[in-house]
Amino acid sequence: MTRREFLKTAGMSAAAFALGGCMSTAENFADKAIAYKPNIIFIMIDDLGWRDVGFMGSTYYETPNIDKLAAEGMIFDNAYTCGPNCAPTRASLMSGQYTPRHGVLSVNRSDKAPQHLMKLKTNQIRITLAAEVVTIAESLKPAGYVSASIGKWHLGNDPELGPQAQGFDINVGGTHNGQPPQGRYFSPYNNPKLPDGPRGEYLTDRLTIEALKFIEANKGKPFFLYLPHYAVHTPIKAKKEIIAKYQKKKAIDTQNNPKYAAMIESIDEGIGRILDKLDELKIADNTAIFFYSDNGGARTKTSNKPLRGHKGQLYEGGIRVPLTIRWPAVVRPATTCKFPVTSIDFYPTLVELAATSMPSNQIFDGESITGLLKGQKNLNRDAIYWHFPCYLSQGSKKLREIRQAPAGAIRKGNWKLMEFFEDGHLELYNLKEDIGEKNNLTRTMPDKAKELYEELKAWRISVGAKIPVELNPAYNPSFENKRAK
Repeated sequence: MTRREFLKTAGMSAAAFALGGCMSTAENFADKAIAYKPNIIFIMIDDLGWRDVGFMGSTYYETPNIDKLAAEGMIFDNAYTCGPNCAPTRASLMSGQYTPRHGVLSVNRSDKAPQHLMKLKTNQIRITLAAEVVTIAESLKPAGYVSASIGKWHLGNDPELGPQAQGFDINVGGTHNGQPPQGRYFSPYNNPKLPDGPRGEYLTDRLTIEALKFIEANKGKPFFLYLPHYAVHTPIKAKKEIIAKYQKKKAIDTQNNPKYAAMIESIDEGIGRILDKLDELKIADNTAIFFYSDNGGARTKTSNKPLRGHKGQLYEGGIRVPLTIRWPAVVRPATTCKFPVTSIDFYPTLVELAATSMPSNQIFDGESITGLLKGQKNLNRDAIYWHFPCYLSQGSKKLREIRQAPAGAIRKGNWKLMEFFEDGHLELYNLKEDIGEKNNLTRTMPDKAKELYEELKAWRISVGAKIPVELNPAYNPSFENKRAK
């Protein structure tokens, strides 16, 4: 069955399934009737750290609207991404697959990193999502959903591989660029998918305006709004009046970047406007809102403490992110879920919310978290995985450093094991007792390390993940100190 054939047959099965799935009752289900299929708003922030919002503990960054969203929904304090940088997470979100399956393992091919810093030769990787993948938008379409992608796409360009090629009805601002073209956060944008606004218009504000227009236009039908903001990705640019506010504010708990804080505040203002619009249209109770980030905070822009590491690394600071979900018709307010969830879980979750069916000819690695939203304790799986067989560099052209060498990881319960492919060394952490990953337990708990290592290897075989083994002749060990800490 081809992708297009699936979309046709799914339309017939969707009607029969429309009243099942997430529409059924459960012990902890909220006592509200669901009038029709829920609207879905998925907000993705770029490079927002785990502790960069108030509901995760920040008191320097001010996020009253995001915090209100969290207070009225469920907070997931063990939420992860499928990669330490942008594109892998986005591809896993759209496909429901771990990175080795869809092949988008990093944002750039590994030959973009400085060869003299790369000990191993790495294989070329995909940097676009294959057209054959049936995306979330395509799976929701047979259920009657109208969809829009408004903001950063980063998985290819229309008409071949952009949002509209991958099932979205509307694409505003989405190209293969990983940041605003030429770094333009203010109009003129120089974006072929975003007409310029008034000179000086701020990009985050504009994306919010486009989102509000989409919601207003589709208030009478189920809609899927994917709102992946370009902020807070570099370059760090914000409105002057908000920057001035934070310049007067003292640093709090190692967070002290006024421009970055101002970018976050503009995001928060936009989310507030969206919440107000849903209330105005009287569709808030039947709208599920997801708030998420594509990877951890960047090292030079924010502080991820108490987590170790930052964007680009498989330590917690690079892959653990804020996540909250509000759906008044289902989710009890002021609840917290501690079960680990990750990017691949959203696809089956949204399909279940929409009461439609999964593509039968596509492998899926995620598990629907609707049970967690209803108050159930856990999922069926006992582990999640990462595979990053690439080099990721940062810095200027003259002074580059490696922030992540090829590695993989597994989290099972409170335990996390990392394997570094250059020399094969392992690191084992108990995240319940050591969230900062300071105490490597491989020597004191060799049996636990071996257990997790065997599971990690077995998973790699199951998903066809390859690890680099060939030495790179251009590698110069005298530059070994050029590794991000």
